Amino acid sequence: MTDFAALEAAVTAQWERMRRLAADIETIRIEHRTDDGAITVGVDGAGRLHDLRLTEQVARLSPAEFDRAVVTAAAAAVARAMARRGELVADFNRRVNKQQQGEQ
Repeated sequence: MTDFAALEAAVTAQWERMRRLAADIETIRIEHRTDDGAITVGVDGAGRLHDLRLTEQVARLSPAEFDRAVVTAAAAAVARAMARRGELVADFNRRVNKQQQGEQ
């Protein structure tokens, strides 16, 4: 294999790994429900809200309690989504580092 062909193959493989990482991050969906089940918040791998479900139990909450419960549930969902994203990125980095060490 020529040096150019080897470089092209390495770049193509790296591009494919990056594409897979991006696709895996896009598939992350995390939900967090409050302990009482009144509020469920769903977020994606970027921490964006994609779902908010409320039950009749929210009627028992004061506005301040409602605000706090939504924010707390959203923060918990985002933390879990970012942890999952971090696992995917760490795995990607381990694989890239292994490959680079093997090439040296």
